[in-house]
Amino acid sequence: MDLIHERLSKYDLPQQMMAKGVYPYFREIESKQGTEMEMDGHRVLMFGSNAYTGLTNDERVIEAGVKAIRQYGSGCAGSRFLNGTLDMHVQLEKELAAFVGKDESLCFSTGFTVNSGVIPQLLTRNDFIICDDRDHASIVDGRRLSFAKALHYKHNDMKNLERCLRRCPRNTVKLIVVDGVFSMEGDLAKLPEIIALKHKYPNTIVMVDEAHGLGVFGRQGRGVCDHFGLTNEVDLIMGTFSKSLASIGGFIAADKVIINYLRHTSRTYIFSASATPAATASALEALHIIQQEPERIAALWEVTNYALAKFREAGFEIGETESPIIPLYVRDLEKTFTVTKRAFDEGVFINAVIPPACAPQDTLVRFALMATHTKEQVDRAVTALTKVFKELDIIK
Repeated sequence: MDLIHERLSKYDLPQQMMAKGVYPYFREIESKQGTEMEMDGHRVLMFGSNAYTGLTNDERVIEAGVKAIRQYGSGCAGSRFLNGTLDMHVQLEKELAAFVGKDESLCFSTGFTVNSGVIPQLLTRNDFIICDDRDHASIVDGRRLSFAKALHYKHNDMKNLERCLRRCPRNTVKLIVVDGVFSMEGDLAKLPEIIALKHKYPNTIVMVDEAHGLGVFGRQGRGVCDHFGLTNEVDLIMGTFSKSLASIGGFIAADKVIINYLRHTSRTYIFSASATPAATASALEALHIIQQEPERIAALWEVTNYALAKFREAGFEIGETESPIIPLYVRDLEKTFTVTKRAFDEGVFINAVIPPACAPQDTLVRFALMATHTKEQVDRAVTALTKVFKELDIIK
């Protein structure tokens, strides 16, 4: 056995979980992804999706994608920089910029490539990037690709963030990058306090990842920045299409100077193939629906608040979530896998969250709501999960 295979073969956690019959990943989906669906030959309630607005199987979104394929073909066969810019890409960028309250935006092929392509491009070796220690992996990778000095602060600990800022010379750029909604725990960034620190320390700029905030918080789902009334104070707003916008892709929005620079220098933008016509058209249609149907977001919050109350009443530990993301803490690696498998057998699909997505002592299963979920579906899920958690002695 050569060195690389000898080294990699030591990673056998998946095989251990498979042997125990509790491996939870890569299940095959056999239907549209709605609130109930077919998976591995099994009918389940879907509480493991990021489709907060419930638009992934909306016929208007599907038809927009089909129409775009007929008009433009299946792909663009090149990057935005060269032969891959459609008029529809430009339209989506304009509408997204207006939606989140910025001058301009750029659309990328995935949300991950927004963070991994924007963050390293903004800073020099003399600058600083400062991250919350629970930021998404794409932010972490963007930080790793940057030549800037990296600092991080304890989750939502503003005193710790200020200590980081004090370490940075006055005449350097300090970029604070933070998730608006933390994707595993469901809590919000302390954006008002972050903006106050931005003004206290010169040359500090703030970038907010709105992946889980768009379509959920703010006016017409404009995000956490709008929710706090701080859009004008945030320098860069990032978002994805793979959640509330029912597609795949991502964008960065900022002022004209920043966007002009990124348009011509961001490597993941100019060296990646363009988002497909279908993905672009679907995201654009979903954006229109979100703005035209405020009752959709109202329904999401009604079912979210209902589920939060039910889980608290049943005795689950759900942390400090303030969103449709409800963490059900297990705090045991093997039990986390077992819960996920037992829940699936009971007809409820949820996600196992283990390191590196969380700290080893914070393993959990992630329960997420869509606007199209009903209270009856929530009741069925809570009943099934209460049974599983009690049988495993996680709750009393």
